[in-house]
Amino acid sequence: MPDADSARATAREAIALLTGAAGFTEHRPPPRPLPPDGPLGWAGYDAARERASARTGEEESVVYGTGVVGDRACVLISFEFGFLGGSLGRNTGDRLAAAYELALTRRLPLVALVATGGSRMQEGMVALTQLQRVAAASTRLRAAGLPQIAVVRDPTTGGGWATVGAGADVVLALPGAQVGFAGSRVRPPHADPYAYSAEGQFAAGQVDAVVPADELAATVTQWLRALGPHEDLPAAPVPRALPTAGAEPTAGVGTGSAAGTESAAGGGAVAPLPGTGREAVARARDPRRPRAEAYLADYFAVRLPLHGDRSGATDPGLLCGLGLRADGQPVAYVAQCGTPTRPAGYRAAARTIRLADRLGVPVLTLVDTPGAANDAEAERAGAGAAIADTFAAIAAARVPVTTLVIGEGGSGGALALAAPENTHVTVDSYFSVIAPELAAAILKRPPSETGATADQLRLRPQDLVELGFALSIVG
Repeated sequence: MPDADSARATAREAIALLTGAAGFTEHRPPPRPLPPDGPLGWAGYDAARERASARTGEEESVVYGTGVVGDRACVLISFEFGFLGGSLGRNTGDRLAAAYELALTRRLPLVALVATGGSRMQEGMVALTQLQRVAAASTRLRAAGLPQIAVVRDPTTGGGWATVGAGADVVLALPGAQVGFAGSRVRPPHADPYAYSAEGQFAAGQVDAVVPADELAATVTQWLRALGPHEDLPAAPVPRALPTAGAEPTAGVGTGSAAGTESAAGGGAVAPLPGTGREAVARARDPRRPRAEAYLADYFAVRLPLHGDRSGATDPGLLCGLGLRADGQPVAYVAQCGTPTRPAGYRAAARTIRLADRLGVPVLTLVDTPGAANDAEAERAGAGAAIADTFAAIAAARVPVTTLVIGEGGSGGALALAAPENTHVTVDSYFSVIAPELAAAILKRPPSETGATADQLRLRPQDLVELGFALSIVG
């Protein structure tokens, strides 16, 4: 089904796009008749509903029930935009609340295929308050550790976007879909249409991925596998092999002691440890060493990115998401890419860690940053609060969090992603309270003493093990 057609597909066509031959079992709540012309007595409302029903074959703007996507059972909600613009009225609220309750009772993930113009004006405040019902039902599902995925179709606007859509754990969008709180007839004149598109919302960090229709079933299947629900999962294993990256990657695989004398797992050679602090810093800053992308590619068979901070910004230097290892185990990841981490990156990290914690998925963090971004824009964007929130997310996590420092560990901007008592370091890494150049400057030492300052800071991998900060060295 072409993207343009699938974005405006009927509710049942959208369900079939995911379930295929696996089928769908529809559920319906007990009927609750409306008063003549609805709660407001809006002249012509009954006739409009009858015409919508005759045109679409549906009794309301939402269809829901159980189905199988790939190999995963779930509860499916699908909006019928042809029925009064997919708007939310009282009976729509009944169906949505029943769908969330069905997911809660059966302990199934919920997948919503959203296409709506918002609340139904012919029902006034009765319609508007359905958003509170949806929010409450979504909160109960979240508290039960059950995931919610939204697929936003064309159009997804108003209260439907602000609850079922944007309120989901993972938000996917079909290409070209109109997505935004303001619909096309109520937004300011001359507003940039890109801001109200799936692609614009992705660029602003409000959507996790824009997925072509022919890839949607496979993508949702992978997300359902990663999100669960799960029984208790073990901690994320530490990546023990340094992946190939750059012209001359560090050789060797294994765990070294502080003295670097232990043999590698499987008999590989242990890479040499840096002899001085200056050497440790130089190796961590070497552009040829492996970076986060290489580690993640080696570690995961499938990666499912979580994109953006949900506050209008993204940080390309920090990668977040859930991955599936070759053994099928899901692990959430937060990985710094060697650049100063921006507030949007920390907010995305905290979002990922809290989602993993709620769903019972272990977390792996890869630390590699010279420090938090410290420019004026970062300060205006709330750098301090964002870093504090990341510290809090890790401190509150009930799932195992495992950290591997793969490069630079620059002060608090790096420590915010480090797991207390479960941090490991590579031979190409260092961690320090402050960069040695800055420490020398503060102490009014000449540049020639930077190396001696680095030694004083005891920032080498073996120093970090001896100080009790790191548990092991990956060679």
